[in-house]
Amino acid sequence: MPVIEITSRAEFLQKILGSPDPVVLDCYAEWCSHCKAIEPKIEELSNLYTPVKFYQVDVDKIEDVGQELGVRAKPTFMLFKDGEKITEIVGAHLPAVEQGIKTHLL
Repeated sequence: MPVIEITSRAEFLQKILGSPDPVVLDCYAEWCSHCKAIEPKIEELSNLYTPVKFYQVDVDKIEDVGQELGVRAKPTFMLFKDGEKITEIVGAHLPAVEQGIKTHLL
């Protein structure tokens, strides 16, 4: 499954907080080189772990979502289940993201 871009706060509320599905949310910024470097690997994870929905949000463009989530660094990966945040991984640490998926979402 592809990683889907969240483009508004309303979409964030619906697809992340309103979803019963397990979700990985990639909080990134366009200028962030670490975000760009890990993006293809996150796409690979989205194809590997198909029961999980993968989204990304540019927290510089949708600042209120970034503030609401308390994003302090980019990238930050947040894992949600039943609309509740379970955990977060700060930084481009692919093994930690994958372990979080295995531990908390599957």
